[in-house]
Amino acid sequence: MPSPVNAVPGSLCLLRTSAIGDVTHVVPLVHTIQAAWPATSITWIVGKLERKLVGDVPGVQFITFDKGKGRQGMAEVRQALAGRRFDALLHMQVALRSNILSLAVKARRRVGYDHARSKDLHGLFVNERIPSRTGEHVLDAMGSFIEPLGLKQTEVRWDIPIDEEAHAWAAEQLPGDEPSLLVSPMSSHTVRNWLPERYAAVMDHAHQRGFRVLLTGGPSAPERELADRILGKVRHAPVDLTGRDTLKRYLALLSRAPMLLTPDSGPMHMGNTVGTKILGLHAASNPHRSGPYSDRRWCVDKYDAAARKFLRKPASDIPWGTKIEFPGVTDLIEADEMIDRFEACREFLGL
Repeated sequence: MPSPVNAVPGSLCLLRTSAIGDVTHVVPLVHTIQAAWPATSITWIVGKLERKLVGDVPGVQFITFDKGKGRQGMAEVRQALAGRRFDALLHMQVALRSNILSLAVKARRRVGYDHARSKDLHGLFVNERIPSRTGEHVLDAMGSFIEPLGLKQTEVRWDIPIDEEAHAWAAEQLPGDEPSLLVSPMSSHTVRNWLPERYAAVMDHAHQRGFRVLLTGGPSAPERELADRILGKVRHAPVDLTGRDTLKRYLALLSRAPMLLTPDSGPMHMGNTVGTKILGLHAASNPHRSGPYSDRRWCVDKYDAAARKFLRKPASDIPWGTKIEFPGVTDLIEADEMIDRFEACREFLGL
């Protein structure tokens, strides 16, 4: 509950426009605010693509920022906010473009990141900061944005709505009770992607274990190219859904699948929100900071090995959140290591 020195705010504006994984980390914060302060109105400035995933969360007014429109996109946000004032802005994105966008929000209190996590002149656009902590998961850092207002996030709940059409589509792809492994092979950070033959080895192993295997991904040319390279390596062809879903359809698909194999990416965090077990590939990024929030037991963690190889020091000696994005970093993960995690997860689930 808010402390006596912090009155319950009548209105809050949240600024987190991207990316898919990060906006899923904001949803528990929304639920925390709504539970503690039901009369507080919440406005969320969110990216065009990301709104397709979270834009129907109840009780929130969404304002879309289309970064593809450049200055016009910013002007549209300013127009949508014209004449409005908020008790507080929760400025949860440090990129320069987002810092400039935050000027459209008129708010007495402007809560931003602590000094260590600030960049691109972020401190010039805020007048309060979240607690300075290290060793936090990204979701916990997001949750701490309400602490300066006198509230603490103690429960993590997503409940992102999934419409009936999406559920029906997912049921068509995954009929019956046959256990399924989804594979989402591509991250927007391409150095996090795994070798096609290693994806194929895990997929073939899952097939031999009686799993229905589905290859998923977006409609972009690089995702299609990677999918085709994987298809060229497998002995048992999976169901290829690359480019065929939407964000809501994919969330529904994840809700029906017990496991997802993926690098650190948006689908990883989408899967986590619906309870899918994540077979995560971590070498370039620290799973304890940006891995699946709820359960990281099924991930392969080669972050320390990557730090020692590419930075010549252990992970404990580099700043929290350092990305080790060097070509070949994910090659540190062997197929047998991920097969071991698949087997451990399968046994845990009783499949």
